Amino acid sequence: MVHSLLIRIEREQNLYYDFGNKQYGDKMKKQSTFVFTGDIGFDKYMDRKWEDKHLITDGVLRFLHSSDHVVVNVEGALIDLPPQDDTFGVKQLIHAMNPNAIKVLNHMHADVWNLCNNHILDAGEEGVAQTIKLAKENHVQTVGAGMNIEEAARPLVFDEAGGIGLFSVGYRRGCKPADVNRAGCLLWNDMERIQKNIDEIKKTCRWCVIVCHGGEEFTSLPSSYTRDRYHKFLEMGADIVVAHHPHVPMNYETVNDKVIFYSLGNFIFDTDYQRAQYNTEHGILVKINFTEKKFTWDACGIRINRDLEHVRTAKLPDIFTDVQEEEYKKLEALAAKMMVSAYKRQLIYLNPKEYQSVSEEKWKENFMNPKRSGRVEGEALDFQIIYPLAKTADDGEWEKSKLKKVIKYIQKQI
Repeated sequence: MVHSLLIRIEREQNLYYDFGNKQYGDKMKKQSTFVFTGDIGFDKYMDRKWEDKHLITDGVLRFLHSSDHVVVNVEGALIDLPPQDDTFGVKQLIHAMNPNAIKVLNHMHADVWNLCNNHILDAGEEGVAQTIKLAKENHVQTVGAGMNIEEAARPLVFDEAGGIGLFSVGYRRGCKPADVNRAGCLLWNDMERIQKNIDEIKKTCRWCVIVCHGGEEFTSLPSSYTRDRYHKFLEMGADIVVAHHPHVPMNYETVNDKVIFYSLGNFIFDTDYQRAQYNTEHGILVKINFTEKKFTWDACGIRINRDLEHVRTAKLPDIFTDVQEEEYKKLEALAAKMMVSAYKRQLIYLNPKEYQSVSEEKWKENFMNPKRSGRVEGEALDFQIIYPLAKTADDGEWEKSKLKKVIKYIQKQI
């Protein structure tokens, strides 16, 4: 049984848009459906899985094929590279894919590749160029990264369901910025260009979707600064934010007639450093159904069977629920405590000699270091905010939350 029927939400719109007297008639398709996936990477345990015709099981394929468009996060360049010594330490965090992986993407009917992520430049500018070339040869559109900033920032516009505009942004710590003459990504802090994209889309389109590669990895709820950023995108005029990068499923949040999906988790991705964490074998497919006046959506849970390395349908995880601000404030400290635990696990895994038997005082010194690796103040891995917040979890505010399944889900990871 496909679990896509577990959630269906309607967002009714009371306003009518005529888009400059544009006539829909027979030229514009009156409805359109998009499926969004989480992270895709074909290395380590997924190496050569493009040869496995059972990699994606029938139930998952049916969900994908029930849409008009499939938007995937291609987590690394599709390029031939010599064998890499990537089995130890931070080298495990470098990702690129054999171009043969396109067999799977085509089988999924993936016609939009998000390239805005922290691994698209792991193979340099040539990796970006080859990936875009391969996409064009297969009649696929790319978004979020390019050979210059104009390519990276360019939205895709679909002349369907009143017009749908889509573009991608990525977090500043890991996604390398494009420039006039430099390949890279559109960053999520380039607010002027983001606003320009939204305004241009809204001139001719009913709908604006932002795909975002950001948020901390392996966490259950977004940090306050990530949540605030996605809310800001909605305030700027976007209707939907769909995010990935954390490699685990997270909550969603309805905001009036809009919605944020904080993380879809993994789709085809399995590495040792991810196996050191909880729930990295789980993911979510989100299907959004657009008409000229409203959108509806439903979701399908997926799970990577690590015995066979097959992607199967699964029950939607308990964390995938609508967490409104009142409940978020109650759970925020508990989620921060879980995030600290996750990053302790990551450091122990990557450097066991240094971190296996570290005292809490040493952990505090690491997390509170203002120059800690990866920290961007108020934006990414800002443990000067997260670590003190985690310490307040013992005050028990989270016990007042009505979301008992969410509490249990988070506690299992501490």
